[in-house]
Formats: sequence, C-alpha cells, structure tokens
Amino acid sequence: MKTLERISSFAGNTFALWVIIFGVISFLFPSGFAWIAPHVSILLGIIMFGMGLTLTPKDFKDVLKAPKSVFIAVIAQYTIMPLLAYGLAVAFQLPPEIAVGVILVGCCPGGTASNVMAYLAKGNTALSVSATTVSTLLAPILTPALTLLFANQWMAVSFTDMFISIIKVVLIPIILGFVIRLFFRKQVEKSIGVLPLISVIGIVAVATAVVAVNTDAIASSGLLIFGVVILHNLLGLFLGFILARVCKLNFPDQKSIAIEVGMQNSGLASTLALTFFAANPIAAVPSALFSVWHNISGPILATFWSKYDAKKNHT
Repeated sequence: MKTLERISSFAGNTFALWVIIFGVISFLFPSGFAWIAPHVSILLGIIMFGMGLTLTPKDFKDVLKAPKSVFIAVIAQYTIMPLLAYGLAVAFQLPPEIAVGVILVGCCPGGTASNVMAYLAKGNTALSVSATTVSTLLAPILTPALTLLFANQWMAVSFTDMFISIIKVVLIPIILGFVIRLFFRKQVEKSIGVLPLISVIGIVAVATAVVAVNTDAIASSGLLIFGVVILHNLLGLFLGFILARVCKLNFPDQKSIAIEVGMQNSGLASTLALTFFAANPIAAVPSALFSVWHNISGPILATFWSKYDAKKNHT
C-alpha cells in the first residue's frame, strides 16, 4: 500500500505532465483513445465518488465556522467565471460550438485540485475544501441554469437533462462516498492516499478521449481555444483575489478564493460537453485544454505565494 501511495502522490504532483503526454499521444494516435469517449460519465462518477470519500462531517462544520468566506467564494465561482466566459466568447467572436464549450467550463464548480493548490500556497485549506464542496453540491442547479442563460444564444441547452445528468454523475457518487466513509471510516482512511492516482487516471482518460475525437478541430482551432482558456483562467484568478481583497478577507482567504475561482472542474465540463453536444464534440476541447493549463498556472501561483509568505516571515 505504501508503494501505491507513493505512486499516487507522484501522479498527483505531476498531473499536468501526464495530461500533456497522453494528450499528445492521443492526438497522434486518436483511434487508440476514441473508444473512451462514450464512457466519460462513468469515469467522472468514479472521480466524484473519490471526492465523497475524502469528505467528513468536519468539512460541513467548517462552512458554518466561516460562512462569509465560503459564501463569497461560491458567489464568486458562479458569477466571475460564467461572465468571463461569456465576455470572451463575444469578444473573440468564437464559433458557436467553441463558445458553448468555454461557457460550460465557466459554469462548472471549482475543481478538487484547488484544495491542494490552496494548501501549497499557504492559503486557507479548510475554506477551499468547504467552497469546493458547496459549489459542487449546488452544481446540479446552477451549472445547467447558467449554461442555459449564457449559451442558449449559440446552441439549444436542456436544463432538465443537464440537471439529471449532474445528479447522476456528481451528486449521487459524492453522497455515496460520504456515506461509505461514515460507516467504514478506518478502512477508507487506510486507502485515502491512493485516491489521487484514481483521479489522475480518470481525468487523463477524459482529456485523451476529448483530444482523440477532435484531432482535426484542434489542429485548426487549438491555438485560439488555448489563448481563450489561458485568459479565462488568469482573469478568474485575478478577479477572485481582488473580490476577496475588496471584501476585506485575510490574506490566506484571499489566496484560497482566487485559486477556487480560477480552477474549474474541467472533468465535469468535458463530460457534459461530450454528452449534450455530441454532434459538436469540439465543445469539449476548451475543458480539456483548461485541465492542462490550470494545472500549470495553479502550481506556479501556489509556489509564488508560498515563497512570498516565507520571505515575508523572514523580514
């Protein structure tokens, strides 16, 4: 088990590298990975089940301890990123299928990777976990509602179908994981170190599936989408930080909220895009590229803030 945990830790720390490596391989040999596409919902369900296994009653108590900070983080998550996505889609006059993909990323909850980044940045990790949990639990309602609001002008969006899908692949697996940990706490805690490996395998598989079914589109539009994705992420990080600062939260909270806002659940966005816009699979490309980029920008920012804190403490 120790060896597996070490492998899991290594995989988690080098996550972006694996996404890039397998993304390139799937671009060069798409036939070897396209078969994964119909199974992305199952993969996301497994990842969300793993998230549920990491949750404890204490995480929900933390929400009650700092309701203001959690409220600001969740509100920022579901306003800044969708509005930025819509603004970028209009500003760059993106094709409808790409615009919908960018907006879908913006309307998703925060990703669990943000919790690790908040920890590495010496932010408020409890706040990050609480905000991710709350935004994820709200996703069945807010993600389809916001996607309908902002993307409907480009493509038809079914709130009901998306709502049911998120309940199935996000909410139910999380609740199952949480309940299983409640009843089998000791057994789950022994295996908790392996969960990052499962998450990495799941997200890498989803990303490779997206690339494999979009090789031509990525070849022609990849740079444009990547540019928009980078702007979306960086502006989200910046505005999340500014909002927390304006609300006069302490510096660790500011860092956590910035990271929480800027890092999205790109696996959910990819799954929804492949499920609901199957006729235009390129809609899943922004989320696949976001998965790569935010796992590069997040560690860079976390390292900068960690060193900034260390330098500040020495002076």
